[in-house]
Parts: sequence; C-alpha cells; structure tokens
Amino acid sequence: MSSAVSQTLRREIVRRRTFGIISHPDAGKTTLTEKLLLFGGAIQMAGTVKARKALRYATSDWMALERERGISVTTSVMKFAYGGCEVNLLDTPGHQDFSEDTYRVLTAVDSALLVIDAAKGVEAQTRKLMEVCRMRGTPIMTFINKMDRAGLPPLTLMAEIEAVLGVECAPLTWPVGMGSFFKGAFDLRTGGLRLFSPARGGKIQEALVSIRDLDDPRLDAYLGNQAEDLRTDIELLREAGNLFSLERYLAGEQTPVFFGSAVNNFGVRELLDAFIVLAPPPGPRPAASRLVFPDEPEFSGVVFKIQANMDKAHRDRMAFVRICSGRFVRGMKLRHHRAGRDLSVTNATIFMAQDRTGVEEAFAGDIIGIPSHGAIKIGDTFSEKEPLAFTGIPSFAPEHFRRVQLKNPLKSKQLHKGLEQLAEEGAVQLFRPLESNEYILGAVGLLQFEVIISRLAEEYAVDAAYEPVPIETARWIFSSDTGELASFKDNYRRDLALDAEKTLAYLAPSPWKLEAAQERYPNIRFLTTREIGECARPESAMA
Repeated sequence: MSSAVSQTLRREIVRRRTFGIISHPDAGKTTLTEKLLLFGGAIQMAGTVKARKALRYATSDWMALERERGISVTTSVMKFAYGGCEVNLLDTPGHQDFSEDTYRVLTAVDSALLVIDAAKGVEAQTRKLMEVCRMRGTPIMTFINKMDRAGLPPLTLMAEIEAVLGVECAPLTWPVGMGSFFKGAFDLRTGGLRLFSPARGGKIQEALVSIRDLDDPRLDAYLGNQAEDLRTDIELLREAGNLFSLERYLAGEQTPVFFGSAVNNFGVRELLDAFIVLAPPPGPRPAASRLVFPDEPEFSGVVFKIQANMDKAHRDRMAFVRICSGRFVRGMKLRHHRAGRDLSVTNATIFMAQDRTGVEEAFAGDIIGIPSHGAIKIGDTFSEKEPLAFTGIPSFAPEHFRRVQLKNPLKSKQLHKGLEQLAEEGAVQLFRPLESNEYILGAVGLLQFEVIISRLAEEYAVDAAYEPVPIETARWIFSSDTGELASFKDNYRRDLALDAEKTLAYLAPSPWKLEAAQERYPNIRFLTTREIGECARPESAMA
C-alpha cells in the first residue's frame, strides 16, 4: 500500500463513529434517535411513534408490528454525516424480550449512548445492558431524558447510576429546574447557558440565549430565583463533583452525563457535538488468531445481524457487516470463510432504517449490508485473503418454548421457509426434534413468539399459531468424548433437537432432569451461552 493510500485510509477511519443507543423501554431512546438524525441533517421532519393521525412514525421503526405497538423490536442501522464525521447509529430494541439482538449489536459498536428516564431512574433492562457493556469495556455516554417532566433530582439520578450501574458520572451539562420549572441547561465545559424552548411541529428550535458568565445579571433576568440555585449547584459540582476524564470514559470507567428533553429537541445538539469529539473511532477487534487493527490495508468484516424481508417486494435477507479493517470498494472479491468460497460484492448498501443506498466505498467502522439468500449466517467473516474468525458474538439459551401450529396444511412449505429465514436473524431459535417433524421455537422473551406469528402472516402469508410445549430449559451439547456423547444421544434422544445451525441441543422437560443428565455425563458440557461463528462448533457437538 502506498503512503498516500495509507494516509487516506487512516484519515477516513478516524472520521468514523459507530455507536448503539440503549435504554429501558419508554425512556425515549427511539425519540432521541430521531432527533439525532434531525440534527444530523439525515431527515427533515422527525416522526414520532405517537403521530399516527399524521401517518408519521419513527424512522427507525420500519416493521408493521413496531408501528402498531409503538416499540422497537429489531435493531435499525442509520448512517449520516455530522461535524466532519461519518456516524453509524444503531437503534436497538429496548424491550427485554428482544435483548439478544441488542447484545449482539453491542459487539459491533465502538461506544454506546445510554438513555435514562429522569422520572424513573435506572431500570431493570438498563442494568442488564450495562453489564454487557462493562464486560466489553465499552465507553458509555449518558443522556438523562424528559427533564421537562417531573422527575428525580439530578444529584439523586447520578448517585443511582453510580451505585447501580457501577460507573462514575461526570456531568457535562447541568439542568435548571425540572418539569414545569425546567428553564434550560448550563454547559459545564463552555460556561454557556441555553434556555429551554419547546419544539413545535417536530422541527429544530434553537435555544435563544447564551450566557457565558454566572455572574452576568442577565442570568437573574432570565431565570429569576432559579439563578441562585444554578450558581449553588455549579459551585457544588466544581468542588465535590467528578471532573471529566477522557481516559476514564474511553476505558468504560466514567460516563459523561447530559440532561435534556429529546421530544423537544433540547440538549440533543450539545450531546451530538460532544459525541463526535469525545467518542472513540474504530479500534482493534478480536479474532480467534489475533487482534485485527482498523488501519490494516486488507478488508475484513464480521456479520453481526441478519434481517429478513426489509423489502417485502423482493423477499430479501440482508447481512449486516461491521467492517473491522481496511476499505471496501464496490465489486471487490471477498472470501466467505465458513462457506469456503469467494464472493464478488457488487450490490452492498448503507442504511437509513429500511431505506438503502448503494455504496461505492466504505471503511473500518462502517456498517454495510450484503444481500443474502441463506448462505450467510451471523458470525460469518469476510476478508480479502486471511482466514479470520472474529469472536465475541453471543447466542443465549432460550428461556421460553412454543410449538408452532399451521392452520392451513397446504402452507407447510411457506411455513418452513418463513421459520428458517426468520430464525437466521437470531431473535428466536428454531429447533427440529430428532424424533419428530415439529417446529419448536425458543426465545429469551415471550413477545418474540407474537412477533414471529405476526411476521409469518405479514411477510409469508402463513396463518399459524403457537401452543405451550413441555420444555423448561435448553442447553447446547459439546463434548470431545465421542463415546460418552454417543451414549448420551441414545439415552436422551426423545429430548434432543438440532437448532438452525445443526448444533445439538438438549431440550430439558424440567430442571431436575437437566441436573440428573449433567451428573450422569460429567464429560459433556451443557452450555447456556455460546459464541456464534465458524470456529464455535466442534464436530462432536453435531448430530
């Protein structure tokens, strides 16, 4: 690679910011996503999930079920340019029943933005998501939302974040009042005060005044008796608060905190301006053989998500690929290592939710889509030459199980196709028992079953239902002891099934039967979590 090309590659990579937005349901995550797109110039009018009369919906909620329920049930990828940076924004599901999609997305981002409802504070799903981020050392930026509503005091919110989530808070803006008394926010870095002005019609409403000095008498004119409260708060923060440390933030030990109201566009610009300056560009990614650095000249990428039927007219499936190193150019030949074949990629895309644009080139940190017809799976690696296998993409044992019932037997072929394609996405797991032709669905959350039945009807014209099945838990079976594995298969065959990747799984009728099997076969590993990928499955685990 020439020096000029190498410099261009590094310059483009440094400009990338790839992050996921995470939160508990109803904290305002999707609304904030819309407003980031609005301020980033990617959309001209922010739709909200409540604006049904105007037939506007959140850009990132493109599924029919998402629009009906007003929730996000799948991750959306949106790319836009802002402040000299190329931003890849991933809006993740907030509902706990769809957390597996979120966990996988967190393996593909370089940082995350945590949204917290000012009235509710730290909630259950927030804790789980933070644990995943902490395991990976992911830098977290926090936006405390809905300050225009009555809520917990800011100091209480930060103390709760530190106590429950185990990360130090360093406020970069500070609110003036709350609820009906919310007047704006003070920027602790620049010393500027921005006054709150509710947004109208979904358009950007700029704050009207900037005050640089807390002793400025205009502060009293604008804030009245709240001016003295602000001065007291700022003095307290400067004496006893945590100073922002870029190093601690990048290490995942400290979270910079912003306050605002996403629905009113307030605090969003400050958040976005700080994000592109502070958030990390792409970093090295772990592969089975070595660390892969983003500025390496050869292209490499990993599939972290499959989405079926984003365009129902074409019955397509799209593989979402995080570029880990190098540069992608349209038409380049890539090696699909699990399949052992080369692929000329002429129709890769970039995303704006369900809208797509053909991509001529992309760089490490970008998310591109490669059309798939069933050959590409989550965890697959593409590269120009080197046989890499990126690690760390998890799959979790399901906690709920249902048997699929087909109402029209003539639709069996469509049912099979629909279930296989939807299972490729990884949101639900499809099991085929060794001793029957049934379809057993496994999911982390119950709402996933409703999503599958809805999508079968909407996307495949299949009228199906689901019913309970006597399965309590599942474990993937791994063993290097072929004799013990053969004995296990003989004795437990009625409770064994293959998942969509043809991996052997034990569908236990009860916890005590699982415990008995584990005691009887100590050399077999009964796994609740496994990595997805080419090297994740030894031959002895196959049936």
